[in-house]
Amino acid sequence: MTINRGLMTAVAVPLMLLGACARPGVAGEAGSPGSAAPVTESTTADPAAIALRVEYRGGFVPAETIPSRIPLFSFYADGRAVTEGPVTLIYPGAALPNMQEIKISPAKLTELTDAALAAGVKSGADFGTPGVADIPSTRISVVTAGGEQSVEVMALSEASPDDQSLTAAQQAARKKLTEFLGTLHAQFADAASPPAKPYQAQRLAVLATPYQETGDGMGGAPVKWPAADLPGAFLNEQLRINCLTVEGTEKDEVLALASKANERTPWESAGKKWQIKFRPLLPDEKECADLRRQA
Repeated sequence: MTINRGLMTAVAVPLMLLGACARPGVAGEAGSPGSAAPVTESTTADPAAIALRVEYRGGFVPAETIPSRIPLFSFYADGRAVTEGPVTLIYPGAALPNMQEIKISPAKLTELTDAALAAGVKSGADFGTPGVADIPSTRISVVTAGGEQSVEVMALSEASPDDQSLTAAQQAARKKLTEFLGTLHAQFADAASPPAKPYQAQRLAVLATPYQETGDGMGGAPVKWPAADLPGAFLNEQLRINCLTVEGTEKDEVLALASKANERTPWESAGKKWQIKFRPLLPDEKECADLRRQA
């Protein structure tokens, strides 16, 4: 059985796990409405500039999963788009995420950014705060020639249709936004053209925490870490989350080993065992610090 991890908005976790609560509220940063034309390769020197992104923020999830979380969709100025594809429902899961990439035309990119604006992605839009807790919010941002527009909607797909905390207008706005997300999912469907292919990251972020023995043996034998000593520098000192990046031949060695590992595999480095979450960096991400935006 497979499931798209990008569609999972929340998971039941033990209360002892440290999480971060999603911000209630309605909208993201300030932005001035302008032309719906997306910032494309023809209007910017940076083909890796974001044109449209959908990502989860916050939620009551294990703290170490937040910086490793992959945006649901990232559409770039040059037409590239990246998401996380289906994964097998087993425990422990694969060590590496199944990231997929497609390439769309400038016309399609314009169509999608126009559709985002038409669906209500406008800074300051009111989607209300439903009567649910500990659910991630969905942040959608679109960059146009007139600037960025963004919204952040709590429990977009989890709120009940009869939630008394939401007005009829807010429910209608949520429905419209949900339907828009369906059009983005369709871009990566098996029948889509061109078909998706595995995403090849130039850099790989490695989020390391001290290994916690559970006694279940599910992680298997320890694997010797082939790159620079773990755990790297603190990404979040308070939560004891460390991060380093690997690239080039080091990255290739790590990926070869990780492809045979699972998410509970212990990695040995500098005389210690480490638990690792692998996070391929996206085209607009260059270093570990770029992952802090998801906190």
